[in-house]
Amino acid sequence: MTAHVLIAIGTRPEAIKMLPVVAELRRSEVLDPVVISTGQHSEMVHEILSMEGISPDVDLAARSNGSLNGLVSEVMIGFEKFCRERYSHDSTLGTAAHVNASSRADVFERGYPAGLLVHGDTSSAMAAAMSAFHLRIPVGHVEAGLRTGSILTPYPEELNRQVISRIAAFHLAPTDTNLQNLVREGVDSELVFVTGNTGIDTLVRATQMPSGITDPRLLEALDGPRPLIVATAHRRENWGGGLARIGSGLRQIVERHPEVQLVLVTHPNEAARAEVAGPVQGLEQVLVTGPLDYVPFAHLLAAARFAISDSGGIQEEAPALGTPVLVTRETTERGEGVEAGTLRLVGTDPATIADAAHELLSDNGAHQAMAFAENPYGDGRAASRVVAALENLAGFGPAPERYGSGFNRTRVLVAGGYPEPSTLRLPITADAR
Repeated sequence: MTAHVLIAIGTRPEAIKMLPVVAELRRSEVLDPVVISTGQHSEMVHEILSMEGISPDVDLAARSNGSLNGLVSEVMIGFEKFCRERYSHDSTLGTAAHVNASSRADVFERGYPAGLLVHGDTSSAMAAAMSAFHLRIPVGHVEAGLRTGSILTPYPEELNRQVISRIAAFHLAPTDTNLQNLVREGVDSELVFVTGNTGIDTLVRATQMPSGITDPRLLEALDGPRPLIVATAHRRENWGGGLARIGSGLRQIVERHPEVQLVLVTHPNEAARAEVAGPVQGLEQVLVTGPLDYVPFAHLLAAARFAISDSGGIQEEAPALGTPVLVTRETTERGEGVEAGTLRLVGTDPATIADAAHELLSDNGAHQAMAFAENPYGDGRAASRVVAALENLAGFGPAPERYGSGFNRTRVLVAGGYPEPSTLRLPITADAR
């Protein structure tokens, strides 16, 4: 007998960071994860989840052909359709939106989900959260509180995470800085639990597994004598010029340092791939690949002298491996890494990128200062804290181990629409898997 926790996952980065949460929930005796793939990156989501033998319980098959509005509408409608079909005993599930707090228990006794977890800042996460809100399903936000200060960078992620913060009843923030961002926006600090970043949990697991690399070119890059640089570029705000400038910066690096091996891992979008890879095509020191499976990529990242990337996840993961990151963005929501010295913002100017890379290749002191800076993003136990917090909210466990600030159980339950008494235990339903 378990309470169902819905988990919406749309993209590969979301899958990477939610994988340890799902795995930890599967070990819970009182909470049962129901994994909903929105369909945005279905194959890559399946690949990541398979690391722990997990498959999505449903795929909403939202594709939208690149239209953000189309994606959001498809996810919202698909999420509601799934909830109505799976959890309603009749056609009146929608009336839950009009149920007051004193009668919430009646809804759960009919098999209503205990809550929804979404991660981060994707459009599919925002859409699932909005759809859940309309159905009066409480929302928990994993990786809450990241901010750049401008809704245009990164686009559309910055606005997505701000919208989710307005919806969420429980905010699971990686760092104290993220907590402070939320408080400045008016979020009650007692609704926030600092956990560390769940992506570090997955990274630790991945680097303990065999690399799985079979491509001889990648094996040579991984184990060969040349200093390895790993580069990625995909952010939407860098499309239409920024990616080409990053590619030109990479070309300047290898022309200035013919001794290096550069592996450029590109996005599935063909236009984005062509834009960044165009300037380095045909260069002997550059290996251009499509998206790599997570475990091989983790091993490459661990072996690299440094990474060049506009990826948010890599800004957190690489420092945990002692790999400095040159961030090809003008702003970052991961300011803790810049302050700690694990990250350096270089933007998309080719000469700036090349000069920063030259320093890390030629100055061991500069490289070591970044490589040995303390990673502020986690200790590999974030997922266990998340699940312990959920079990505590459900009334079946003690308050979880603290990594930063704690939370107020009663305040979170009330924010989620539950009755106020602190002795509440969520009604539990038969396992539907």
